[in-house]
Amino acid sequence: MDKEKLEIARHSLSHVMAAAMKKLYPAVKLAIGPAIENGFYYDLDLTVEARSGWMEAGLPEKLSDDDLSKIEATMREIIQSGGKFEKREVDFSEAEKLFSAEPYKLELIAELKADGEKAVSVYDSGDFTDLCRGPHVDSMKDLESLGFKLDKLAGAYWRGDEKNKMLTRIYGLAFATKKELDEYLKLREEAEKRDHRVIGRDLFLLDPVVGLGLAMWKPKGALLWRIIEDFWYKKHLENGYDLVRSPHIGSRQLWETSGHWNFYNDSMYPVLEVSRSLKEMQAGEVTDKPKEEYLLKPMNCPFHVRIYKSEIKSYRDLPCRWAECGTVYRYEKSGELSGLTRVRGFTQDDAHIICTKEQVEEELKRVAIFIQEYFAAFGFENYKVYLSLRDPKNKDKYAGNDEGWEFTEQVLEKVAVELGIEYEKQEGEAAFYGPKLDYKVKDALGREWQCSTLQFDFNLPSRFNMIYVNSEGKEEQPYMLHRALMGSFERFMGLLIEHYAGAFPVWLSPAQVKLISVGEAHIDYCQKLATEFRAEGIRADIDDANETVGNKIRKAAGEKIPYMLVIGDKEMDGEKLNIKIRGKEEVMAMDKAEFIVRILEEIKNRRDK
Repeated sequence: MDKEKLEIARHSLSHVMAAAMKKLYPAVKLAIGPAIENGFYYDLDLTVEARSGWMEAGLPEKLSDDDLSKIEATMREIIQSGGKFEKREVDFSEAEKLFSAEPYKLELIAELKADGEKAVSVYDSGDFTDLCRGPHVDSMKDLESLGFKLDKLAGAYWRGDEKNKMLTRIYGLAFATKKELDEYLKLREEAEKRDHRVIGRDLFLLDPVVGLGLAMWKPKGALLWRIIEDFWYKKHLENGYDLVRSPHIGSRQLWETSGHWNFYNDSMYPVLEVSRSLKEMQAGEVTDKPKEEYLLKPMNCPFHVRIYKSEIKSYRDLPCRWAECGTVYRYEKSGELSGLTRVRGFTQDDAHIICTKEQVEEELKRVAIFIQEYFAAFGFENYKVYLSLRDPKNKDKYAGNDEGWEFTEQVLEKVAVELGIEYEKQEGEAAFYGPKLDYKVKDALGREWQCSTLQFDFNLPSRFNMIYVNSEGKEEQPYMLHRALMGSFERFMGLLIEHYAGAFPVWLSPAQVKLISVGEAHIDYCQKLATEFRAEGIRADIDDANETVGNKIRKAAGEKIPYMLVIGDKEMDGEKLNIKIRGKEEVMAMDKAEFIVRILEEIKNRRDK
């Protein structure tokens, strides 16, 4: 079954699920039910406004997993009963009568009417009718071979707006065959074992008291961050980048000039007036201080632009390659937050390249190669590249001109082809300010997460009047490229935790060696060894707890530390160290000097033994 047919089948299953709900709970109010990746969902209102009529309505106060089984069984009965999906167009008057008891459908009908639609499309299947544009499969028989399962319950605000009522969302999985469904469930079970929110508990903390979507890093996680950041700085300096830094807040004027205030303010945190203290504002005190308004930054770009404009630039000064690990803040709806992969405060590994038209192709190649090398260093091989282009039928919504867009789209594709990068074109997916190459890494469940991006920008150079003096002594607007390798530290590290299931290669592991003392008499020697290892640049921890050696080994194995060294009388008196390697049963005897060389080689070569 091709992708389009499967999507239609999934949409049809959402329709069947609504029919099953109505059959089981006639008083339920239906909202919407689209097809989604891997399945479908339907939003439902299970509340009864008049509490006295609750039992008569036959609605449960809250659905459970047992209810899902019952709903799924009813869906299968409806499918087995046969019948067709029949579409018909009705006028608004008839539509309002059909759905007179469905407030959410009536709201949608009113919107269609306001939009100037001439009629409303509905689908009939047996004695059930739903408001829907379709398409659906022709017959229930077309759904019999599908592998589907009602999966989970969630809360969802009507229209995704937190001001609206909270509805019950039922998610379903659906695949072309039961075999594919079983394979997906098996893959998901494996992915759950790799869930960074579970296996990363020793690394980071998300605490609602601190704030939703704001990650804090525990000692091991902060050390992992530092290892990655040090590598990032080293590689950027090697690749000809200069470092810049910018503040966490910027004046409202800055964001008005950049356009973020007008076009992006839904994702920006509210204005902070710094001419008065919070206490003064709460008390309503009047002040004659000049009014100053600041916002938390959602992006680093405008700061880099202002640095560029602080001095007159010549063509001889270009390209400028400026990089920053800058923390930004963007409002995400609470229901969309997900561990480290979607947060509200995150650190972007940002860089901006400002160059002449003649330099664009070479700079693009440099970045594309840099991305490939960076992914390879961290062991990411499963990713996909998308070439995002503007919608040729709707050019008015984009900044820049035809000449600039045609040049940049063509040069992006040319670079991708010349470097042998496999990519998929996506018309209409470009940002309003320029085309881009997006690199999306697949997680353990096969879901794609955007990490690296290489993005042209026609907006900021124009808004900030960025110029340089060309070889003829005339002012000219430079080309500006936004570029990130990881996207954000948080997302990249979340994917990294899942990629390695917490068993990081030696060069990344916060603790590379765990020294385990057999008894109290061996603790001093463990400390001496740890000092020697640390002096060589090897990260060594000591477990000197008053526990059995077996228990200490199990703990170290659970922490997925690459090397464990048990230190007893034999190790103190002899020349050999007994080394247990992560994931292997046998113990290896090795000279201390040889062991140090082994680890340092692994770190240098960035490979996991």
